[in-house]
Amino acid sequence: MDQKLWHQMEAEALTEALGSNPQTGLAAGEAARRLEEQGRNELSEGKRVSPLTLFLNQFKDFMVLVLVGATLVSGLLGEYLDAVTIVAIIVLNGILGFVQEFRAEKSLRSLKELSAPTARVIRGGEVLEVPAVELVPGDLVVLESGDRIPADIRLLEASSLYVEESALTGESVPVGKHSLPITDAELPLGDMKNTGFLGTMVTRGTGVGMVVRTGMNTEMGKIAHLIEQTESMETPLQHRLEQLGKILIVVALGLTVMVVVAGIMHGQPAYGMFLAGVSLAVAAIPEGLPAIVTIALALGVQRMIKRKAIVRKLPSVETLGCASVICSDKTGTLTQNKMTVKKLWTGGRMLDVTGEGYEPVGEVLEGGAHADLKKDAALRRMLQIAALCNNARLVKEAGQQEGRKGKGSAEAQEEDWKLKGDPTEGALIVLAAKLGVTVQSLEGLYKREKEYPFDSERKRMSVLVGHQGGKLLCTKGAPDLLMERCSYVLWEGNVVPFTATLKQKVAAASETMAQSALRVLGFAYRDIRPQDACGEDDEAERQLIFVGLTGMIDPPRREVRDAIATCRRAGIKTVMITGDHQLTAEAIAQQLGIMQRGGRSMTGRELAQLDDAQLDAVVDDVYVYARVSPEHKLRIVKSLQRKGHVVAMTGDGVNDAPAIKAADIGIAMGITGTDVSKEASALVLSDDNFATIVAAIEEGRGIYENIRKFIRYLLASNVGEIMTMFLAMMAGLPLPLVPIQILWVNLVTDGLPAMALGVDQAENDLMQQKPRTAKENIFARRLGWKIISRGILIGVCTLAAFWITLEPGGGNLVEAQTVAFATLVLAQLIHVFDCRSSRSIFHRNLFENRYLVLAVLSSLVLMLAVLYIEALQPIFKTVPLGFREWCLVFVAAGIPTFLMGIGSVVSSSRRRRKGGRVTYGSAKRAA
Repeated sequence: MDQKLWHQMEAEALTEALGSNPQTGLAAGEAARRLEEQGRNELSEGKRVSPLTLFLNQFKDFMVLVLVGATLVSGLLGEYLDAVTIVAIIVLNGILGFVQEFRAEKSLRSLKELSAPTARVIRGGEVLEVPAVELVPGDLVVLESGDRIPADIRLLEASSLYVEESALTGESVPVGKHSLPITDAELPLGDMKNTGFLGTMVTRGTGVGMVVRTGMNTEMGKIAHLIEQTESMETPLQHRLEQLGKILIVVALGLTVMVVVAGIMHGQPAYGMFLAGVSLAVAAIPEGLPAIVTIALALGVQRMIKRKAIVRKLPSVETLGCASVICSDKTGTLTQNKMTVKKLWTGGRMLDVTGEGYEPVGEVLEGGAHADLKKDAALRRMLQIAALCNNARLVKEAGQQEGRKGKGSAEAQEEDWKLKGDPTEGALIVLAAKLGVTVQSLEGLYKREKEYPFDSERKRMSVLVGHQGGKLLCTKGAPDLLMERCSYVLWEGNVVPFTATLKQKVAAASETMAQSALRVLGFAYRDIRPQDACGEDDEAERQLIFVGLTGMIDPPRREVRDAIATCRRAGIKTVMITGDHQLTAEAIAQQLGIMQRGGRSMTGRELAQLDDAQLDAVVDDVYVYARVSPEHKLRIVKSLQRKGHVVAMTGDGVNDAPAIKAADIGIAMGITGTDVSKEASALVLSDDNFATIVAAIEEGRGIYENIRKFIRYLLASNVGEIMTMFLAMMAGLPLPLVPIQILWVNLVTDGLPAMALGVDQAENDLMQQKPRTAKENIFARRLGWKIISRGILIGVCTLAAFWITLEPGGGNLVEAQTVAFATLVLAQLIHVFDCRSSRSIFHRNLFENRYLVLAVLSSLVLMLAVLYIEALQPIFKTVPLGFREWCLVFVAAGIPTFLMGIGSVVSSSRRRRKGGRVTYGSAKRAA
C-alpha cells in the first residue's frame, strides 16, 4: 500500500490493511514479531565512538606526542630502559584516561535511555505504557493534551484535538484534527488533518490513532535537517576551565623552559635537561582538567538518578548550586497527589464524607445521620455527574493482602485499590462508589457521545451522554468559572433561577471549604433537547443547572516540610504556585512552613493588574500564587530573574513549558508531566516530589564543591612539582627528580586520588550556606591562594628534604633524589585529604571516603614498589630508604598540612570574631 494514501482510507480499510483491530489493537505477540521484523521506532543517530577509538584518542594530546618524541630520542641515544619505561607509563596513563572517559560516556548514554519518551498504546484490549521505540505499524496509540506523538499515525478518534506541528510545517498555530478520510491524493503535511506526525505535540483534546509509519519511514525521518540529534553539551564551567587550561599551559611551558635553561647554565647535560623539561611539562600541564570535570558531572548525574532526579541538560548541574528560589506546583509535588473528598455541599446543606484513600468504603453524613440517596435527588444527580464526567478508573488488584498480617486491615485493604487516571477524578469515582453509584452501574443507562476536555484556560470538563432517547451534558470545574455559565440551580429538589443571593450562598460555601485547605470543585448539568445546538464547548456549556460542591484534600507529603526547612537554612526561598483557591493554598503553605512572617499571597487576577515594575517591587514578599494561569508563571520567573535570583521552576502541563524553559533550572514531573514539559526541562523528577528538588540542589552543590576540590588538589600538586625543579635549578643544585620519577609522580598522584575526590561526600554544613552567585569565579573563596601557597610549601619542603640528604659534592645524589621523590608523593597524598575540607584536614573524618582511602593506598603501594623492588630500582633511579630517611620524608611531607592547618584555625578564629565564617553569601563579595 502506498504510504501517501493512508489519509484517504476509511477506518475499516486502514485497520484491515495494517492487520490490526480498531478496538483491541495488536496482540502482544504480534507486536513483538513486527518489532523484530521492522526494527525499532527511532531515528538514526550519529555513529558512536568505539571503545578502540576512545582509547586511541588518549594519545592525541600534544604533550603526550611530545613525550613520545622524547622517548624516540632516548632510544636513539641508547637509553633503552628509559624509553621502554616512559612508553609503559604513557600506556598506563592512557588506560586510566580511557576507563574514566568510558565510564562517563556509559553514564551519559544510560541517562539518555532513562529520559526516553513513552507512549500509551492499546494492546490486547488493555491500555499499556511502553517505550516509544517499541511501537510498530498497527499499534493503537492513545493521545491526550501534552503528549508528543510517538510515530506517524492515522487518527481513528479525535475529540477537540489540536496538534502543534511547527517542527514539520513551520506553522506555530496548533492544527485542529479529525478522523474522517481525505479524498485528495496529494496534500501538504499541514493539510493532513486526519494524520499525526512523529515529534509533534498535542496541545489540546484527546484522540486515538493507528501507527502507519515508524522510525526513518516517518515524515520526520525523511527530513534530515529537522531531525534533532543529541549533542554533547559543554557546561559553562568546562568552558571556563578549558580557557584556564590554555593559560596554565603557557605558564607551565614558560616555567619549564626556565628550568631547562637554568639547568644547562649550571652545567647539567642538555639531553638530561631536555628530557626532564618534557617530563615536567607533561606532569605540570592539567590538560585533562575539562575531561575530569565531565567525568565528575557524569558521576554526579548518576547519583542524582538514584535520588530520583534525572538530568537532561548537563549545565543545569552547575546551576543547581546557585538556585535561590524554587517555584513549585502544589499538587503532587508538595502534596501526595492522592485526593479524598471530605465535604459535600448541595442545596444549602453541608455534608461530611468518611473514608480515606482510594478504597470505595465510607459514608455521607448530614449532622451525623446517613444521607438517603433515594430521597435526595440533588445528591444523586451530583454523584452521577461525578461518575459520568470522569476518565479515571479504580482497579482492585488481587493478592495484595498476602504477607501483611502485621498491618492493620484497613491499610491492607486500601492498598488493594489502584487508581488509573487523574487523582482528582479518582476521588470523585471513590465518592460515588461509596454510595453505590459506580461507572459499571451507569454504563447501561448512559452512553458517552462526546467529551469537552479540561484544559488550564477553561478550567472545566464536560461529557455529553445519551439517556432514554435524550441527551445529558455533565460538567465539573472551578466553582467561580462554572457559576458564570449556570442560569439555574438545583435547590431543595427543584430547579430554580440562579439568583445573585443563591450565588452568594454557593460562594460562601466554597470559601468555607477552601479555608479548611480543601480543593473545591463545582458540578452542573443540562438536559439537551433535540433542537438544541451542541457543537463546540462554548455552545454546549451554557444555561447550566448548578448542583453542588465537593471539597477534597490532597495531604502534604510527610518529607516536604523538612525539605522546605532545609531550603530556608540554605538561603533558598520556596514559592508555591497553584491553580487552587487562595485560601486553600495559604492553608497548605502554612502547614508546610512556606509562608514566612510578613509574607503574602497573590491571585492570578491581582498579578494580571500589575505591570512588570509593580510586580518586581513586591515579588520578593510573595510566597504563594493562587488561581494562576500558566502565562502568569512566565511573568513570575522573569520578575524573580530581574531581581537577581536564580530560579528553579516546576511544571507538568503543555502551557507550563514556556516558564520551565525560561527558568534557570526548568523542572518537569516524571509521572504526571507531559512530553512537552519534559522536553523543555533541564531536570525531570521521576517521583514528582519536592524533596527530590532539594536533594538535587544538594547534589548540585556537592558536585561543584568536588570539582573545586580536585582542581585545588591537581593545581597545587603541579605547582609543587614545578617549584621543586625551578628552585633547585635557580639555586644551582643537581636535579632533585629524574624525568622517569616526575612521570611516575604524575601517574600515581594525579589519577586515582583526583577521581576519588570527584565522588567525595559533601560537608555537613553544605546546605547551611547561602547560594553562590552564578558568576562566581572558580578560584573564589580563597581557593587560588590555597593552591599557590600549598604548592609553594610542597615544593620548598621537597627541596629541603633533598638538600638535607644531599652530601657535599653530591656523592649520594640517588638517595637524595629518592628522598625528594618520596617526599613529593607523600606530601601530595596527605594534601588530597586536606582538599576534602574548605577549612583544614582536621575538620573531616579521614576514612569517610573509602574510594579516596583505597586510591591513596594504591598510590603508596606503587611508590613503595619502585623503592623496594630491586628490578624497578635501576629503572626509576631509586634506592631503599632507611628509618632516618623516612623520618625526614614524613616530617617534610607533613609540614605543609601542619602549617596550613594552624593558619586555618587562626583564620577561622578571626572570622568568628568579625561575625561568622565564609559562606556562599560572602563568596559573592569575594567574586
